[in-house]
Amino acid sequence: MVTRYNSVSRPSGSRVMSDKNQINMTEGPIFGKLLQFSIPLIFSSVLQLLFNAADIVVVGRFAGDNSLAAVGSTGSLVNLLVNLFAGLAVGTNVVAAHFFGAGKGKELKETVHTSILVALYSGIILTVIGVFFSKYILMAMQAPKDVLDLATIYLKIYFGGITATMLYNFGSALLRAKGDTKRPLYILFIAGVMNLLLNLLFVIRFDMNVAGVAWATVISQCFSAIAVLILLIRETDEFHLDLKKLKINRSIFTQMVKIGLPAGFQGIMFSFSNVIIQSSVNSFGATLIAGNSAAVNLEGFIYTSMNGFSQGALTFCSQNMGAGKKDRISRVTFISQASIFVIGGVMSALFLVFGRQLLGIYTTSSAVIDEGMGRMWVIMTTYYLCGMMDGMANCIRGIGHSLMPVISSLCGACLYRIIWLFTIFQLPAFHTPFMIFITYPVSWILVLTVNIIFYKKYMKHIR
Repeated sequence: MVTRYNSVSRPSGSRVMSDKNQINMTEGPIFGKLLQFSIPLIFSSVLQLLFNAADIVVVGRFAGDNSLAAVGSTGSLVNLLVNLFAGLAVGTNVVAAHFFGAGKGKELKETVHTSILVALYSGIILTVIGVFFSKYILMAMQAPKDVLDLATIYLKIYFGGITATMLYNFGSALLRAKGDTKRPLYILFIAGVMNLLLNLLFVIRFDMNVAGVAWATVISQCFSAIAVLILLIRETDEFHLDLKKLKINRSIFTQMVKIGLPAGFQGIMFSFSNVIIQSSVNSFGATLIAGNSAAVNLEGFIYTSMNGFSQGALTFCSQNMGAGKKDRISRVTFISQASIFVIGGVMSALFLVFGRQLLGIYTTSSAVIDEGMGRMWVIMTTYYLCGMMDGMANCIRGIGHSLMPVISSLCGACLYRIIWLFTIFQLPAFHTPFMIFITYPVSWILVLTVNIIFYKKYMKHIR
């Protein structure tokens, strides 16, 4: 699927109303502006991770390893259900950035109202699925009996408030389209502090176990959603949200779907393979589940740091495509990939050196820490490849090609991982946690290679 925009150079003076929260991505030095965009986004993503980290740390310390395993084991399932709609938020960002770069104010206004209504509908759908079917999916994932009930409680509460998450994701995607990544950071800082305090109150003071951390997450995400909506309502330019004018524009929604649905489908495929991987991890018992959960949470801090530059590449490429500045796209791609390589490599090395101390934040069990380190040594030695893979895919989406990254991910990562786990991993000699984790770096290499080949092909065609 290829989404083609009518890219035009923006005439002088035709820019959508500017303000201090915007970044002009179509002119001037790229690296400085990419940093200006990405650093607040990285901090925002880290704060979002702290929502889950606070959950895991509190239950691991004050409710026990079974509760830690229960909360940690839900991550792949949450991603599986949420990623399709998260892909639509990516579509929102690309379409809005394109209209902003092209100076198309009317279309941009309609994108804002379409996106928020789509977010509401997405949240309602996810609530129904998560509340009524999460237990059955966990059972299919072979969740241990001593973890199943606790994980089900957590998921039902979490998905009961998922609409707030959708509203925040779509609202912040709109703000990112014009380069505003600072104000969402302020919102998430307050929400992160709120989440931590509520975790301590509900789990320690009221002894609510996993239900307490779920309610803390939902309440803090409701705050984030309300705050980002208020920002949009108070905007005075084409990003202004008027709740009375919420309406889905079919043409704009179609463009969002053309970009976002493949991105969401790619996320689903990755999440589905991760669900299979989580099921394989579950078969080794609660100790490995807990160690794996803690290690995955630590990996998330590195991933979000790389992903800040990946998201920057998406928005920068989209704006420059809308402005008709195609030669600038190649420079954006190189600078963003180099940034991902450096930050991913440095952070992974530091996390490996201090791995046992970092895992000790989540649990006091030496056995759980040993299992966590086993995963970290496999994943973090090549984790920068994962960031570069996603960054290249976002550059391709930014120039209007949304299907190819899905195909490369489906074949090079998802199918490969699933086939490996159902064949080689089932052999007694290879039935070990290491043989589960090694599927990640191999898949990153395969997908990154394919993405680079097709990116060069598309850029040659554009020129």
